[in-house]
Amino acid sequence: MEVEFSGDGITLPDCKFEYLDHTADVQLHAWGSSLKEAFEQCGMAMFGYMTELPYVDIKHCYKIEAEADDIEGLLFHFLDELLFLFCAEPYLICRKLEIIKFESNNKIECLCYGEPFEIGKHPQGTEVKAITYSAMQILQNPENNFFEVFVIIDI
Repeated sequence: MEVEFSGDGITLPDCKFEYLDHTADVQLHAWGSSLKEAFEQCGMAMFGYMTELPYVDIKHCYKIEAEADDIEGLLFHFLDELLFLFCAEPYLICRKLEIIKFESNNKIECLCYGEPFEIGKHPQGTEVKAITYSAMQILQNPENNFFEVFVIIDI
């Protein structure tokens, strides 16, 4: 669902993700000072694998929702919704994600800022076919304000 958006006052977060080698796919490793931030960074890692994020302008804002029965399912469905946003009209590639609702490990609402993907403007990275549960890890250390997620994506 597209939401009202003026584009003013958008600040981009620091990059807190990396790509790890995997036999046939790629593993996303993201972190943050909260689980919400680690999820946002994991979504950005996925988009960063599809194109070079500095080429993406913030022109539109869409809202997505994801629900699940547990935290791993929530991460899976969150990333799956982001992938669907890219794979279906308007083919949105995101430069910033802002989770506005993160409920007790079972519901997320996220604002997705970006623009439609355009060949010629956005360098083609690798196509992401699907999100997997394979080797998914969510590590939480609230005492140190450090949260990590590991997700393998099918490319």
